[in-house]
Amino acid sequence: MNNVVQLIPISNLAWTFVPVIIVIGILYQWSLDARTSIYAVIRMLIQLLLIGYALVYIFETDNAWIVMLVLAVMLLASSWIAIRPVKHKKSGDYLKAFISISVSGICTLWLVTQAVLELQPWFLPHYMIPLAGMIFANSMNSVSLAAERYESEIANGTPQNKARHTALHASLIPTINMLFAVGLVSLPGMMTGQILSGVSPHIAVRYQIMVMCMIFGSAGISSACFLTLVKLDFATKTKD
Repeated sequence: MNNVVQLIPISNLAWTFVPVIIVIGILYQWSLDARTSIYAVIRMLIQLLLIGYALVYIFETDNAWIVMLVLAVMLLASSWIAIRPVKHKKSGDYLKAFISISVSGICTLWLVTQAVLELQPWFLPHYMIPLAGMIFANSMNSVSLAAERYESEIANGTPQNKARHTALHASLIPTINMLFAVGLVSLPGMMTGQILSGVSPHIAVRYQIMVMCMIFGSAGISSACFLTLVKLDFATKTKD
């Protein structure tokens, strides 16, 4: 099997922006917020270009503190982004999101890197950073969906317990859909990347099973933690 990853010329890469431009055009024609999408695409480009240079240094480091600092920045950023869709943010929402993503994400990351992969050293950057990114990002999306749906349900007069159950269910829909689709509709990111780099599909499948389990687990635990913290906060305010 060929182990050489095909280089993508910049001129070829530019073609991937054609569907992006089409979607932005549709948003504009339908009088929706196209500016947010444009900003998101530009920010994505800048962030990826910068992180490309940063990862070269991070992957070569043998300093655990640098890896831990990167993980801390990822947690802070994902927590902030998670509550972005909430229209009426409360003072403690960011902290709730941070605690929820941190507890679930760090525990899942430790389990995967130390019990499953048995990394030596434990902070091996080129495993730790990408896996943390997948875990934190999916936890972030799950908390974001849970927070937005919970706020919507409460605004519509839904009882708190029912709103909490509905929000948890809604937050897991994308992840559960991925579980149903993997192998039939899609070959997810890690598996695709490994196959393209020449890794045996049998090995790639094992890694993908690990990834799907860690994504589902961390997403569900993060949403449940966030909604539990919201409930505790609501109960405390009710007593006061």
